[in-house]
Amino acid sequence: MDIASLVAKRSTCRRRQVGAIVVRDKRILATGYNGAPTGLPHCLDIGCLREQLGIGSGERHELCRGLHAEQNVIIQAAYHGVCIKDATLYCTNLPCSICTKMLINAAICEIIYKEDYADPMAEEMLKAADIRLTQINKA
Repeated sequence: MDIASLVAKRSTCRRRQVGAIVVRDKRILATGYNGAPTGLPHCLDIGCLREQLGIGSGERHELCRGLHAEQNVIIQAAYHGVCIKDATLYCTNLPCSICTKMLINAAICEIIYKEDYADPMAEEMLKAADIRLTQINKA
């Protein structure tokens, strides 16, 4: 989890820094953090549309320029041709429902996270998909 927290420091999001790593057989397969797509201006530089519109956390994900850390970790694995099937995701936050759907289809078998995220649908889907879910100490 310390490595996921370190990866989160690369985040260019003004509201929340999230980091994710995918691990199998004690090897890091890919990392991801939340921020704008490659080559586009960062929210740190141009501002946050969600802040400007007063949109709360966990709402209206489509109105964010950034990708979530979990999305980026899947994309990085695919970009580099790394299979993440049956791997474990370590993430600084519980994934949202959008990321949860992607993680289910990527065949992630376990998610270990540090902080909750206000998205009950995500937890319901993870349980239905029989993905092991473990929250570690916040400290």
